[in-house]
Amino acid sequence: WPSVKGLTLAGFGFAAPVLPPLRLEAQRALALMPAQQGAIPWPRDGGNLVALVDPYRWPVHAAFLDRLILTHALENVDRPDRLLEECWRALAPEGRLLVMAPNRSGLWARRDGTPFGAGRPYSFGQLDTLLRNHGFMVSAHEGALYFPPSQRRTLLRAGNLIERAGRRLDWSRLAGVLFVEAVKRVSAPRSGLKIRAARPVGALQGVGVPTRPAPVGLFDGPRPGRRRQASTGKTTDRRASTDPSRRT
Repeated sequence: WPSVKGLTLAGFGFAAPVLPPLRLEAQRALALMPAQQGAIPWPRDGGNLVALVDPYRWPVHAAFLDRLILTHALENVDRPDRLLEECWRALAPEGRLLVMAPNRSGLWARRDGTPFGAGRPYSFGQLDTLLRNHGFMVSAHEGALYFPPSQRRTLLRAGNLIERAGRRLDWSRLAGVLFVEAVKRVSAPRSGLKIRAARPVGALQGVGVPTRPAPVGLFDGPRPGRRRQASTGKTTDRRASTDPSRRT
C-alpha cells in the first residue's frame, strides 16, 4: 500500500512481522491472533497491541478497520467463509483487504518443513471466487517467494535474481505465496440478470397485487339432486316428489 497515514490497520493470523513498517505511519495498529494458534507480545518497544481472539468473532466494532492483512490465516482456519464474513464486518466501506496465502501449484506448499506447508493452499481463481462470494471486489494480484525452499548456497546467492525474474516474467504458477487485494463493497454491482420476485404469501386485497380465484373443489358446487329456491332461500329435494313414502 502506498500510504496508510491516518488509517486504522489490523493484521489477523501471524501478521506481526509485516506490521512494523506500517505501524509507524498508521493512526492505529492491531495484531489479532487466533486462539488455536496462540499469541506473542508485540511490539517490543511499547505497549502491547496483540489480542488473542476467536477467529470468527473479533473484539472490534463494525466498520472499524480501514486496512486488514491476513497472513497465515485463511489456509489454517476451519471455516474460511466465516472468517471472510468477519473481515467484511470489521472493514469500513471501501476498506481494503490483503490476503496472503500459499500457492497450490508452488513448491513451498508441497514441503512440510516450510511455513506454508500446513493448511490448505489456494490458487488465484479460488481466492477470487471466495472473496467475490463474500462481498469483496478483487483489485490486484501478485506472486512472491519464487525462490525454491532450499538451503543450498548457490541458490541462496541467486535469491534476489530469482525473485526479480519471477516478478518480471510473471511466473505465478511457481510463486510460493499469492497476494490478493480486495475492496469491501457495500452494495452488489448490477449484473443485468432478471430476478424473479417471490410471490407474496397470503391474500393481499386492495394493494394492486393480482389474486387468483379460489379453486372449485369437488363439493364446492351444487350437489346433484338438490336445488335452492331463489325467493325463499330454502332447499328442496327433488327425490321427495317422486317417492310416495316421503310424501307426508
